[in-house]
Amino acid sequence: MDVDQADLGSTSTAGSASLSIRPYSDVPGPKGLPVLGNAHQIKPESFHLQLEGWAKEFGSLFRFRITDRNFLGVSDPAVIASVLKRRPEVFFKGPRLVQVAKDLGFHGLFTANEDAWRRQRQLVMAGLDPAHMKTFLPQIVDVAAKLRDRWIKAARESREIDVLADLMRYTVDVTTCLAFGCNLNTTEKGDQDAIQQHLNVIFPTLLRRALAPIDVEHWLPKPGVRLHVAALSEAVQGFIRDARHQLEQQSDLANRPQNLLQALIAACDSEGARLTDEELSGNVLGMLLAGEDTTANTIGWLIWLLHEHPKEWESAQAEADAIVGEGSIPQSLEQLSQLDFLEACANEAMRLKPVAPMNIVQAHQDVVVGDVAVPKGTFITCVMRPAGMDQGHFDEPHAFRPSRWLKGGHAEGGGMMSAKRVVMPFGAGPRVCPGRYLALAEIKMVMTMLFSNFEISTMSTPAGGPREHLKLTMSPAGLALKLTLRRATTTPAASAADGETVQSPVSCSGAAFLS
Repeated sequence: MDVDQADLGSTSTAGSASLSIRPYSDVPGPKGLPVLGNAHQIKPESFHLQLEGWAKEFGSLFRFRITDRNFLGVSDPAVIASVLKRRPEVFFKGPRLVQVAKDLGFHGLFTANEDAWRRQRQLVMAGLDPAHMKTFLPQIVDVAAKLRDRWIKAARESREIDVLADLMRYTVDVTTCLAFGCNLNTTEKGDQDAIQQHLNVIFPTLLRRALAPIDVEHWLPKPGVRLHVAALSEAVQGFIRDARHQLEQQSDLANRPQNLLQALIAACDSEGARLTDEELSGNVLGMLLAGEDTTANTIGWLIWLLHEHPKEWESAQAEADAIVGEGSIPQSLEQLSQLDFLEACANEAMRLKPVAPMNIVQAHQDVVVGDVAVPKGTFITCVMRPAGMDQGHFDEPHAFRPSRWLKGGHAEGGGMMSAKRVVMPFGAGPRVCPGRYLALAEIKMVMTMLFSNFEISTMSTPAGGPREHLKLTMSPAGLALKLTLRRATTTPAASAADGETVQSPVSCSGAAFLS
């Protein structure tokens, strides 16, 4: 096997005369059973914890097997980065993942490979460009104001809030505003909306089927899952019909689309058909899923960590009061950009509680990973948290210390940029998360709204804190709280902070169906 220096990750040494490459069969790992391999040891909802346990026991490179599929676990950050940077040429999304995504209706950018990925990436990145954030910020403010109104009502009724459910409503509403030009308004509908019920089955089903010894559900799908998928498919087609109608009514929108969906449809309908109908539908549902889970879970973990550390809560609240004002909501990207301590808190939360604790790809060719000769077809499982919990990279790694991310805070491992390369919350390389700028804006918006308007009176969690529940993303299971109003918060805002009127996005048939 030819060895490229780029393939060696952290094991390459400048000026080395010779490099020792070991075969995959020599890598240590947990003992498996005949035929099944290690399938009997894997529980989807806690798979990340099993991987982290194996990394601790066997080292930063370990192997395991699920029936006939061979896996190489990797927890060394330099090796992980070398893998992620060689997507999509050397490392692909695996065929099982692609098939499940097709079955569930969201085979798009998230699961595409090679040229299909490149075509879709260009369009999606253009729609999520940070330059567009300023245009759409009033819509994010409007959704945040509706969430504030919902929490004000709960506070006045002394009612416990299901934090994660409300945060997912918020992120879905923001996503549909920005990506589809319509607001599902699930934040105001509350328990009456059905979209969360449909969306919440997709990621757990994907993870369960991806890790199963045999994907029986491909041939015998669970009836309940089939109904949710059908409901989401009908809703997605409603979004697409509405956007196509808008394009037909205003022909110039094809050249200056106002949202991501219009841009995707224009590309799909253009001469040369840059997108197929399946790719169009897959990306619409993929945006809903990605926009809902990751950001909502990150905010949930951040709220819990700050509540557990009152001094950090007080510092973040004081920063919000100074920049935004007590009882208010951020009104500009300039205000959000000044929230340095809050961003440090978010970085620390993503280090301790990464909502994407693993990333699985498949080797498209024989390749060297670290110091291991990996055969074509092997699955590389990047285990993301151990490096962030390593004393060699972070002083007091188990402590919640946001100051380490501030300028002059001496984030260990050679400075803050080095620390970010160790943690990699949004991935690395060509397939880095396209929604990372939007995610940070949403996190800052909600947290500042919370600091400025509320105090937490009680927080209810299982003993030891929220349980880490993996549903492809890692959620804080069992997180609930009661809020009290700060003195400056007296009446709910009708639409936006400080009495400002914000133009709401149009309604859509997809929203009507999902209600």
